[in-house]
Amino acid sequence: MKYEISSKERRNAADLWTYILRVLTIAGWGLFIFALLLSYYAAPDTDYGILRYHNIEIRKFWLTPLTGYLYIVLWLSALSSYCCLILNNYRSRRKNDGKYFNSLLLLVITIAWVSFILVQVLAVKII
Repeated sequence: MKYEISSKERRNAADLWTYILRVLTIAGWGLFIFALLLSYYAAPDTDYGILRYHNIEIRKFWLTPLTGYLYIVLWLSALSSYCCLILNNYRSRRKNDGKYFNSLLLLVITIAWVSFILVQVLAVKII
């Protein structure tokens, strides 16, 4: 007697963990976009020739309070994407389950961005 493997989809709807994964992904990307906006105000100004010509003062350092908030937002974004990856790893059992590559991309970009900002802030303090 041969048993056939049924390819019938037995899942009726997404469960609670799937909704948690979606919320964590959206929250992580939302925090990342907020960090982009926050970094615009925290980062040093770009030194354009027209600004020097008109003797307009240019800030060449990172704003410390905003940089602290930027670190917190970036680490929360990285934590959200990391939790998403861990939950997906334990939750998915089928080949056609989502891989959440966007969470992996967000985690890598966020950690690289934190490292870049840390190097920039330390370089300005050394000089």
